[in-house]
Amino acid sequence: MIRRLSKYLVLALVLWAPLASAETFIISDIRVEGLQRISAGSVFASLPVGVGDLVDEYAVRASARSLFATGNFDDIRIGRDGNVLVVVVAERPSITEINIEGNKAIETEALLDGLKGAGLAVGQVFQRSTLEGMQMELQRQYVQQGRYDANIETEVLPEPRNRVTINIDVDEGTVASIKHINVVGNEVFDDEELGEIFELRTTGLLSFFTNDDKYSREKLTGDLEALTSYYMDRGYLQFRIDSTQVSVSPNKEEVYITANVTEGEKFTLGEVDLSGDLVLPEEDLRRFLLVAEGQTFSQQLVTSTEEYLTRRLGNEGYNFAKVTGIPEIEEGSNVVALKFFVDPGKRTYVRRISFKGNQKTADDVLRREMRQMESAPASSAKIEQSRIRLERLGYFSRASVETPQVPGHDDLIDVEFEVEEQSSGSIGASFGYAQDAGLILGLNLQQDNFLGTGKRVGISLNSSRYQDLYNFSYTNPYFTEDGVSRGFNVYYRSTDLSEVNVASYTTDTLGGALNFGYPIKETQRLGFSFGVSDTEITAGRFAVQEIKASPRLDRSVDYWFESTEIYDENGFPTGLFAGPETVQPIDTIPPSFLTPPSEPGFLDENGDEFLNWTITASWSQSTLNRGRMATRGTANSVALEVAIPGSDLEFYKLSYRGEIYFPVTRTWTLRLRGELGYGDGYGDTTELPFYEHFYAGGFGSVRGFESNTLGPRSTPAELYDARQSVAAVNEDGNATELGEFGYVGRDGKLGVETLRDDPDPFGGNVLIEGSAELLFPLPFIKDQSKLRSAFFIDAGNVFNTQCSAQQINCFDVDADELRYSVGVGVTWITGFGPMTFSLAKPLNAGDDDEEEAFQFTLGRGF
Repeated sequence: MIRRLSKYLVLALVLWAPLASAETFIISDIRVEGLQRISAGSVFASLPVGVGDLVDEYAVRASARSLFATGNFDDIRIGRDGNVLVVVVAERPSITEINIEGNKAIETEALLDGLKGAGLAVGQVFQRSTLEGMQMELQRQYVQQGRYDANIETEVLPEPRNRVTINIDVDEGTVASIKHINVVGNEVFDDEELGEIFELRTTGLLSFFTNDDKYSREKLTGDLEALTSYYMDRGYLQFRIDSTQVSVSPNKEEVYITANVTEGEKFTLGEVDLSGDLVLPEEDLRRFLLVAEGQTFSQQLVTSTEEYLTRRLGNEGYNFAKVTGIPEIEEGSNVVALKFFVDPGKRTYVRRISFKGNQKTADDVLRREMRQMESAPASSAKIEQSRIRLERLGYFSRASVETPQVPGHDDLIDVEFEVEEQSSGSIGASFGYAQDAGLILGLNLQQDNFLGTGKRVGISLNSSRYQDLYNFSYTNPYFTEDGVSRGFNVYYRSTDLSEVNVASYTTDTLGGALNFGYPIKETQRLGFSFGVSDTEITAGRFAVQEIKASPRLDRSVDYWFESTEIYDENGFPTGLFAGPETVQPIDTIPPSFLTPPSEPGFLDENGDEFLNWTITASWSQSTLNRGRMATRGTANSVALEVAIPGSDLEFYKLSYRGEIYFPVTRTWTLRLRGELGYGDGYGDTTELPFYEHFYAGGFGSVRGFESNTLGPRSTPAELYDARQSVAAVNEDGNATELGEFGYVGRDGKLGVETLRDDPDPFGGNVLIEGSAELLFPLPFIKDQSKLRSAFFIDAGNVFNTQCSAQQINCFDVDADELRYSVGVGVTWITGFGPMTFSLAKPLNAGDDDEEEAFQFTLGRGF
């Protein structure tokens, strides 16, 4: 390369001498020498002269400056060969590779992006000054992180064809820990109280986990702002931070922070007034004043008042309004008068509303969610509400809005929504497991935005240990333009309740419903449903007494048989039995062998197949900030279901569900949940059908108790000691001795005796449940959006106002019978569904309650 440069230099001197002293000339041709990677066309494009131009010494200098300005050349020489302009260049090398090693605190991708922004990237021209500047900037960034001993070394390695490789070796060092934080000049508040304001802390026992003792310039700036706000929110209007010193120990491992402050006097508010152009009635604006005469001055309340007044004006179309709180200290006193100056600007109107990013969804689906109309005054509240409604649709991962001013008009704006579409449907299988339901398998075809029309279509096939469900549904959320929804669903459900801790019976239900929804407010909705269902119940011969009057049998009995005692040749009994020759299932015992109870069950009085027509009316309200794992807001719903006269059964069910979130700190939230239910029969139906009962216990109820096991129990089937004589015949055809009915238990022994079964949970017609959960973030987890952890207290039970005479654990509504439990739970939203775990301790379990300390579910949440 040196030899090549020398050649160029000699040639340049030969050419330059005559050119410098020559007169002007007309360029007949331009010749460029020394190019390797850069094309001659790029050089010609950068030259301010061309063939046929008259040039002189000044034009040559201007040409050299233009070529240098491209940044592609280390050296440029321009000469003359006759009337030919000769340009000799020495190209700067290009970057073929950038290697970064040793960095952990700052990711490699972030460093490469920073280098690229400064002009250092693979394929670009290498400039050493740029590399040195980036080296210093990188060093500064590490210092801001408290890594004072960080060191950056760079190496530039030449490669063939005028290229270079850049190696950057990073020694990040260690983050200096904070040894001492000192506030000088404070008298009103002591050091301990002010220390609680700072996010930065001196090294403590938990600093290894929290890293709050690691110095950061950004954190210190935030702490100083918090300190200023703390004083000004408590009346110290003239508080100021005079200086801040950050010193580092000689070994660069310890940091000492000192802030010198002047507290000033404490001020109270005098007169609070409004001034400026009050385009709205003063009484209306004064409703938003959070400050009043006699209060201690608070900058936070002043700022909040400014924001509320600005929003109020924005809601009336004054989108460029400015409200400024101006404090005026009364001379010689600690009283400050406060005046809010209102500059509304011009009232603005919306010229056009447009949408971008909705490639699949039709424009009218988005436009019907708008609360801001075109040609109407621009309301900031309505514009924001429109954006929120777009996000709540579920069709878009995000929705943003901009309101640019129309060029040439100071009273017109355009409202531009930009959305990012996401999959609004699913075709696939689901998998889950729960202790109460066992293996959960499902095939779901769901499209919430069918063909971009906003209509919902779904087909689901789900199967678990106790239930098979097949369902088809369709909903048009905008059956009318004002938001009335209409939909229908058809379903078939088969259940075996003995698999989920409920009295043994099975149901087969075929039904359907027509649904309507009516919005009454932004956050409230009325719902109406008209349904029909045909239910067939199979209770078995030995059903519990509340379902069907039947002989009572213990589960330990598996078979029955008839046997005959064996006699010897002299006619004396041997003590042996001939049999069991034929072992029969227990449900084939002849009726004459058993004595049924006298009290009839529900099926005895009403039959075992029911065609019911139902009407359901509901009201729902939600201000939750998220549809899943909310952290603030409320949700309430009330529903009344009535089986109308003319149905095989006449009954009603009234239910309420509600939850509310209270932020306790920035990361801790209190959640209160309640659920109430009541049902009963009317007309010819004397009680709530047993298959419509409420149940309690388990997830979503009272944790620490097995699912569905709280409350009333069924009266079990029971086998009476009903001996039945059976004649045995000898070989002569004469009756010999009598046999008897018997049974074989699981222990293999023969016998007849009175046995009693364990009672099953039967539910009731009254449900009372509630819980208090203190939600907290799990440590060491950066992304808390998919995790929820909580300490909880659950309470609840199921009651029955119409207990049968022999029913166990059955009681009317009684606060003393509420069950309580405490524990901790975690829910994690995974790619295949939520995983939920809880560890609970029942506090007052009854003799018939079934406890379960650890509970989990995969594929569904609480």
